Amino acid sequence: MKNLPKFAALSLVLLSTSTLAATGTTYKSPYCGCCKDWVKHMEDNGFDMVSEDHVNMDPIKVKFGIKPQLASCHTTVIDGYVFEGHIPASDVKSFLEKKPKLAGLSVPGMPMGSPGMEYGNQKDAYNVVAFSHTGMTMVYNKHN
Repeated sequence: MKNLPKFAALSLVLLSTSTLAATGTTYKSPYCGCCKDWVKHMEDNGFDMVSEDHVNMDPIKVKFGIKPQLASCHTTVIDGYVFEGHIPASDVKSFLEKKPKLAGLSVPGMPMGSPGMEYGNQKDAYNVVAFSHTGMTMVYNKHN
């Protein structure tokens, strides 16, 4: 029983280090409300987010290798990976846990029902697309 306080303290340290939130920087237009809603979705799911407003997002897309077919309204960088658009936090978390040799994930466009794009009961089917540094793509997950 004398070791119980030490065990409890160690358990708390291990628990707290395993649940540390990743910090992400979201590059977005200052005029886009859905981007703010997506950032809130990420924060609500344990991510520490910083937003940086840009009137012209094109240089950001080019800098992070976002091809036009993968583009959405905002671009986020977390742990060196690029996350484009309205990706569910659960997909971002699973991707970061796997640490694949890929550039990142994208939800091209702005599908209704994706995080930050909620509008009543309207839900479009959409894919979360993984992409490589060389431009190769594959479906990472399907939603709705």
